[in-house]
Amino acid sequence: MIYNFALGFKELGHRVTLVAASEYKPVKEEEYDIDVVFIKSKIVQVFLPSVLPFQPELRHFLRKNRQQFDIIISSEVFSFPSLFAAILCPEKTIVWQELAVHQKKMKSIPSYFWHNVIAKLCFRKTLVVARSERAKSFISKYLHHVAGDIVEHGINPHKFQPAQKKKRQFIVVSQLIPRKNVSSIIDKFSRFAIDGYADFKLIIVGRGELENQLKDRVKELQIDKNVIFTGFKPHSELSCLLAESMAMLADTKQDLNMVSIPESIVSGTPVVSNCVPYSSLMLSEHQLGLAKDWNEYDLKTIADNNDFYTRNCMNYRDRLTTVHAAETMIRIYNYYKKKKL
Repeated sequence: MIYNFALGFKELGHRVTLVAASEYKPVKEEEYDIDVVFIKSKIVQVFLPSVLPFQPELRHFLRKNRQQFDIIISSEVFSFPSLFAAILCPEKTIVWQELAVHQKKMKSIPSYFWHNVIAKLCFRKTLVVARSERAKSFISKYLHHVAGDIVEHGINPHKFQPAQKKKRQFIVVSQLIPRKNVSSIIDKFSRFAIDGYADFKLIIVGRGELENQLKDRVKELQIDKNVIFTGFKPHSELSCLLAESMAMLADTKQDLNMVSIPESIVSGTPVVSNCVPYSSLMLSEHQLGLAKDWNEYDLKTIADNNDFYTRNCMNYRDRLTTVHAAETMIRIYNYYKKKKL
């Protein structure tokens, strides 16, 4: 996701360096389209690399190379990389904020302390750009220099292309784990796939611990001819399935920004989701699908009016590309630079 975002800047003609935790360095040597620097995390028993990586070497890297960079983009106010950048390069740094709630680690005490003390002391000259309206509302409680515009996760439009024709099918792109609530989607689809909609297919892309349980549920509901479990699919195959579907379905219990939502819209496919994902507001505002506590009647609505919702997705897709995200980030930075935070 971040790598694709970096490619958006490259496509605009910028030279980009991506700094990543060495714990996630691929086992096989790979070639990258941008400069990639891997830095080892420390004290990983306390500061998990996947949650709050602690990389003291990053301070030395920034101190040594800060004159080479025009803009430094870091993820989350509550992070050590953002703190190092805000201290060493405050006016060059943009913090890209995704979280809209306090991290629950240790009953949220570290997060409350960080936002109320460290952020207010060390991020006073640093611009924050949110990835959703909810994230903007959250971080604005603690910092003043929060941009009005939102920059969402950009999608590579070359990997997700619209199809010429839709098939009578819906798609789920998800891990098959409890919080993704795929069983609820199957139940709602079973009530939908009757009468004039009995030929519809439900394509479920993904793997997980509940796979066998979900397959048993499909048999129990006697819709095994309608539901297809594909397992994992590479982007090349996933993009075709997404583009050919009338809608992507989501009913998650706990997710922030689901990258599958903008991927679906860029593919020209509407989304039916509950209001848990932060991007659900976008669906409602621009009629790119439905964002509500949906049921089988909403699936009928999206099927019967599919041309309308698909057309809206096609008109909106350019606003979700990596290039558009990069352009917006640069425009915001230049605007605030002139104002001199």
